[in-house]
Amino acid sequence: MSITRRDLCLSLRAALLPAVLRPEGVAAQEESMPSAMYPFEALPIRTPNNAEIRDVLKGKLATGESLEVHETTLPPGGAPHAAHHHVHSEMWLIREGTVELTVNGTSYRLGAGSVGFVRSNDQHGIKNVGTAPATYFVVAVGPGAGS
Repeated sequence: MSITRRDLCLSLRAALLPAVLRPEGVAAQEESMPSAMYPFEALPIRTPNNAEIRDVLKGKLATGESLEVHETTLPPGGAPHAAHHHVHSEMWLIREGTVELTVNGTSYRLGAGSVGFVRSNDQHGIKNVGTAPATYFVVAVGPGAGS
């Protein structure tokens, strides 16, 4: 059986038509993280470098960005890792305690309710400078977030 140019064109048109008719962003929406809830008591705990970390979520947004969220509790004097930099941006939401967030060599003291933000490729580190445990959420957005 031979296929004509006309049959080939009709087959391609039929194969491509659903993608063409799909509203903009639907494909990304279908591949993105679904709406979800994350009860605190259900979050698994890991403990690197004496930090208590609860991974909350990790995935892609419908707009294509990678997103990762976790909660960290540091003991007094604790730091999760050495200062570093990466392509994604990060935001810290301080829940309790007092931390020192250092960005490109400048240190900032942040207490409960404070927010810190570091853009892509800025050198940064965080340390608990208080006398009690410090707990904060990290929200990472962009390429490589959560990897």
